[in-house]
Amino acid sequence: MPPTTVYALTMMAAGVGIPLLAALNAALGTRLGSPVAAASILFFVAFTGSVVILLLHGAAPLAKAWDAPKHLFLGGFFVLFYVLSVTFIAPKFGVGNAVFFVLLGQLICAAVIDHFGLFGARVNPLSLNRAIGIALMSAGVYMAQKA
Repeated sequence: MPPTTVYALTMMAAGVGIPLLAALNAALGTRLGSPVAAASILFFVAFTGSVVILLLHGAAPLAKAWDAPKHLFLGGFFVLFYVLSVTFIAPKFGVGNAVFFVLLGQLICAAVIDHFGLFGARVNPLSLNRAIGIALMSAGVYMAQKA
């Protein structure tokens, strides 16, 4: 199987995980009566799993973390914001609506990151065709939500 196919299928699986995460954590937050408690449990499970995988692959790369530019650690805050916001909002707004706006934000932000090559990303300029494609994807997600 070509690497690009493996990459595409892996990212599709990650995409499947986003609404599942939203629905499961929103339900847990509702059951516990605390979206923050649900988010904390989610992060504990994720952290534990991550540490196990790190130990299996070797923890030596952690020593390099202290030398990395500190702004690269902000990703953790974005994950925290996503999990807390979807856990609070999905039960009130609907998982589909919440994920629709997450996807819209992802499409726009990904296009900006790629266009400018931010954070070392490969540059992929925003051509007219790409902008139309993103607009069509956005319209498709919107139409799927309204169906």
